[in-house]
Amino acid sequence: MIPFRKMNLICLSILLFFLQGCQSQEKKTEKDIEEFQKNTSQQTDNVSYTGLVNFRNAAKTAMPGVVNIKSTFKSRVPDYDYKDQDNLPDPFKDFFKDNPFFREFKFQDPRFPQGNSEPIIGSASGVILTNDGYITTNNHVIKGADEINVTLFDGRSYPAKIIGTDPLTDLALLKIEEKNLSFIQFGDSDITEVGDWVVAVGNPFNLASTVTAGIVSAKARNINILKEQGAIESFIQTDAAVNPGNSGGALVNLEGKLIGINTAIATPTGVYAGYAFAIPVDIVKKVINDLLNFGSVQRGTLGMSIRDLNSSLAKEININRANGVYVDSVMVNGAAKEAGIRAKDVIISIDNIETATASKLQEIVSRKRPGDPVKIKLIRNSKDEKELTVTLKKYTLQTPTINTNLLKELGVELTEINKEDQKKKYNVMNGLKITKLYDGKLKRLTDIQPGFVITSVNRKPISTVKSFLEAVQDQEGGIMIEGKYAGDPTFYYYAFGM
Repeated sequence: MIPFRKMNLICLSILLFFLQGCQSQEKKTEKDIEEFQKNTSQQTDNVSYTGLVNFRNAAKTAMPGVVNIKSTFKSRVPDYDYKDQDNLPDPFKDFFKDNPFFREFKFQDPRFPQGNSEPIIGSASGVILTNDGYITTNNHVIKGADEINVTLFDGRSYPAKIIGTDPLTDLALLKIEEKNLSFIQFGDSDITEVGDWVVAVGNPFNLASTVTAGIVSAKARNINILKEQGAIESFIQTDAAVNPGNSGGALVNLEGKLIGINTAIATPTGVYAGYAFAIPVDIVKKVINDLLNFGSVQRGTLGMSIRDLNSSLAKEININRANGVYVDSVMVNGAAKEAGIRAKDVIISIDNIETATASKLQEIVSRKRPGDPVKIKLIRNSKDEKELTVTLKKYTLQTPTINTNLLKELGVELTEINKEDQKKKYNVMNGLKITKLYDGKLKRLTDIQPGFVITSVNRKPISTVKSFLEAVQDQEGGIMIEGKYAGDPTFYYYAFGM
């Protein structure tokens, strides 16, 4: 798992709600796994509860639908530079506990032995979604694997092929050739509440078909675990015991219905410490059906940068509420701007679902496709409530044209810092140092000083001049710079308008 970056202020980019380029496939009727499940009978036991919580039905229903996944990696570990852990393939990163970036949040990958020249086999979990062999798991479980093998609850084993992957949600869809399989019915993560009992089923430490129980501890949790630009995080947090090997396994309710895919744990040791995180099933439904029918995920984008509203920001803009989603800026020619959304608006709901946090807004939009309309309710000028309809656009991944005149407009000279200075001098994982300031927006609109190390712009990590320019350009409204000074443990934030 990847670590939680501690920040006093979060700026999220909704530019991220897309994945380019569906693979052209033979024209066919779109298959919906949820509809398939509804129309396919599967025997389940009805358990009568007599006032006591009983996990038997959930376990009995879910266990046959959870599989063990063995991913074989033939590449030799010594081919990678251990000093540059960011360049290691995902399955190997969990070994490096000495790197603080991986210390707090970790994917549940197995501990791979360093320097092993033999093929490496990682063990994880997956969930059967249909009786003809479609299985979902985490992308980090199978990423880079040379072979994938699936073992069923009853011990039968099959090779699996990858139908599609989505790094932005850390989901993958696999297929084995078999019929009449037990599968887990979809539940509804939207109606799941904090305090509800849940059951986790998976294969921790290669212990097949392990069942643990807990409660929902929080919803719409963003832990900054996924590194990809545009990553979507709105996890269900639970205290059900989840460990390495549970990745891709099922989180179910007391009816045995799927409400999430277990993905991450927060831990100082690499094993369960009380905090586990699952991808909500309402995201899983959308991603899996897109992978099945298009080969890639079709996402819509609002085209704006946002962050959580909090009490200090609410006081600053004189609004009588302490939750919601604050719009920092809107993109030129973006869907939000065309619909009339402005910087400094506060979004309070989408499609009548409350958006108390930016991650919840992110989750709702991630279920949509380009061209879908969404109804947004917002507050403008501290008190005026408006309702707008936004038609989501498709964003295509492409290398942006860098506007180098931005540095002159901002009045700043920047230099990259090496990894040794990042760690020893500044205690950051990435950064870009301001070496000189002259007349420009930064000097006129902020009190930032030379020597400041910029670690992110509007939440996007910064380590090169190119990444800085890409993060700043095409923004309309607010820019939020985060970073720190040498010898000072405090992170500072500087905001200015473009």
